Amino acid sequence: MYTVAAERSFVAQHFLVGGDWGPENLPHSHPYRVEVQLQGQSLDLHGYLVDIVDIDLHLDEVVAYFRDRTLNELAEFAGLNPSIEHFSRIFWQLLRQRLSAPNLQALRVKIWETEIAWAAYQKEFK
Repeated sequence: MYTVAAERSFVAQHFLVGGDWGPENLPHSHPYRVEVQLQGQSLDLHGYLVDIVDIDLHLDEVVAYFRDRTLNELAEFAGLNPSIEHFSRIFWQLLRQRLSAPNLQALRVKIWETEIAWAAYQKEFK
């Protein structure tokens, strides 16, 4: 299987809800880093799984949506604790809506909240 990936960094804010997580319950920023991995078994006639220009464009759009915003205030997080696990799934959904490549079979979104802590969401397409 082929894999092509891209990554971006951005800052966003959140605060955790539904439990006692000390300072994490107060609004604070994280220097997020997101890596997206796109996978498929075959390439197009140009030798691409997905053109990196398209990946960059759509990744930049999704990152711009979250950059400098408070996750708790976004409709996608309504009723959810804005954990990094939820964030990786929501980011996956927004990016998947934008991608249209016939050979694409799976997408993985991995988001680091700190230099040592990350969560990922991956799903194959049917």
